[in-house]
Amino acid sequence: MSYKIPESVLVVIYTPDLQVLLLERADRPGFWQSVTGSLDTLDEPLALTAAREVAEETGIIAGEHQLTDWGHAIQYDIYPQWRHRYAEGVTRNTEHWFGLRVAEALPVTLAPREHLQYKWLPWQQAAQQCFSSSNADAIRQLAWRAGVAGAPGPTESDASRHAAVGGQP
Repeated sequence: MSYKIPESVLVVIYTPDLQVLLLERADRPGFWQSVTGSLDTLDEPLALTAAREVAEETGIIAGEHQLTDWGHAIQYDIYPQWRHRYAEGVTRNTEHWFGLRVAEALPVTLAPREHLQYKWLPWQQAAQQCFSSSNADAIRQLAWRAGVAGAPGPTESDASRHAAVGGQP
């Protein structure tokens, strides 16, 4: 059996007016999230992982838009229901955050085995809709990066909270 590598990306896809794309997981209806995915190989560049996952999950070609490595990573406990996907004893994952700016809210081609539906929401609503607190924090960080007054930026307490609380699969 091939196990998942416990290093992944989260890609917040957004428009200039900060509409954010969310996807509903097929294996967990009601679980809304940004694009996520693990490295295919230990030496796969993170930006390549991000672009690959965006294409696989949405049909959007990252190279036609503005993909940015936010230089921010968190560690979280892997939820018990997903630990079987990893080698024995692996309980934590490192997630690297990216943003993908698209010109407008694009139609999405879903991978039906992965997602049921998608929606574009204003960033505040998207952050509230996310099941994962780390995904919500990434969306709030998008607003900070875009210069929205009062939007929370990255802090050490965020990283330690995710390390203690957990995150998404």
